[in-house]
Amino acid sequence: MSFAQTYRSKLATALEAVGCVRDGDRIIVPTGVGEPPALLGALSSRRREWHDVTVAQILAMRKYDYIDPATTDHVRHVALFFGGATRAGGKEGWIDFTPNCFSEVPQMIARGEIGADVVFSMASPMDAHGWFSLSLGADYTMAAVARARAVVLEVNPNVPFAYGDCHIHVSQVAALVESGDPVLEVGLPTIGPVQEAIGHHVAEMIEDGSTLQIGYGGIPDAVVMQLARKNDLGIHTEMLGDGILSLIECGAVTNRRKTWLPGKSIATFALGSAKLHRFMDRNPALEMHPVDFTNDPALASRNDNLIAINATLQIDLLGQCGSESLAHRPYSGTGGQADFVRAANRSRGGKAIIVLPSTAVGGTVSRIVPTLAAGTHVSTSKNDINYVVTEHGVAQLRGKSARQRAAALIAIAHPDFRHDLLQDARKLGYA
Repeated sequence: MSFAQTYRSKLATALEAVGCVRDGDRIIVPTGVGEPPALLGALSSRRREWHDVTVAQILAMRKYDYIDPATTDHVRHVALFFGGATRAGGKEGWIDFTPNCFSEVPQMIARGEIGADVVFSMASPMDAHGWFSLSLGADYTMAAVARARAVVLEVNPNVPFAYGDCHIHVSQVAALVESGDPVLEVGLPTIGPVQEAIGHHVAEMIEDGSTLQIGYGGIPDAVVMQLARKNDLGIHTEMLGDGILSLIECGAVTNRRKTWLPGKSIATFALGSAKLHRFMDRNPALEMHPVDFTNDPALASRNDNLIAINATLQIDLLGQCGSESLAHRPYSGTGGQADFVRAANRSRGGKAIIVLPSTAVGGTVSRIVPTLAAGTHVSTSKNDINYVVTEHGVAQLRGKSARQRAAALIAIAHPDFRHDLLQDARKLGYA
């Protein structure tokens, strides 16, 4: 049987394809826009037919009908990272949460610590050799493909065929569903004067020839906007977005001076526009790899001058970062922050940079605090923290004492809060 014949033999409607799910199954879905809307819509429609089925995913983009407190006995979402679609359910307790470092999720799947009975994923059209590309989310999905009883792909011509370790053969697939709908696009965040000021400080720390890991958000994109005049930058990141694409298009990114995988931009998932997806298609200068390749600190740190830029919600005077919760209430997840902070710390000439505005709630609350609120999830530890940047400047903490750290952080806090922070530091024995 030819590859084309095999393909046709596995075609099904979305409602038919989700019939491979059994009671008690764990379904793995890729990060972000790699999620397959037709399949998850069909799962939602039939959700009351099953019992004790769970769907595990980092960063769900849409609130499908199965994300429903009334039907969690049938199908329940398990978040590896909260976003807008799942945050409320996480706070209310009917969406579960599995703590993780992004780089370790494939290993957790391989060991059976996270179940992977079925995989639902978006995929590119099949090539002449029978291969599909899971370009939008190689992440942990490739590890799940190796373990799953059934892999179901939603094939869409708008999904790019990217190179790298992100391919699955038609012989590995249980069912195929075709869709021509546009892939969900994610625009750039809004950037204001605070973000611009932080971006300016960070841009001054980035030298020509550096390799970048840039997270999602207004501050990282404000950094990107100020890097257009840099030369020979490289990309080794988890998320590929339109900000990075703009640096490639203007010539600031060439990847020529990367000390590991030169000439290639490396990422594990994509979150951006249709223009980004077209750029990814059969581009020999780009590779999409599983997250245990992109985010492994021992591998990523092979890039000299690795600059990791990630955001936090709050930081205390010892340098502990609460990046994923508001006190005990979940907000996001660890993601790749811990991975890349450690990678940059290990990189020769690397810089791990944590960014945050100095205040929240309209300037009434300081994000630099004496101690983190009770229950706060610590994402970057006091032992890993290095550079911290607010709109008021840069604090370098690695190798510094508690007293030195407190002084450096108070100096970049909002002026309205520095006096009180100094008093608190004295009470804590940090001043």
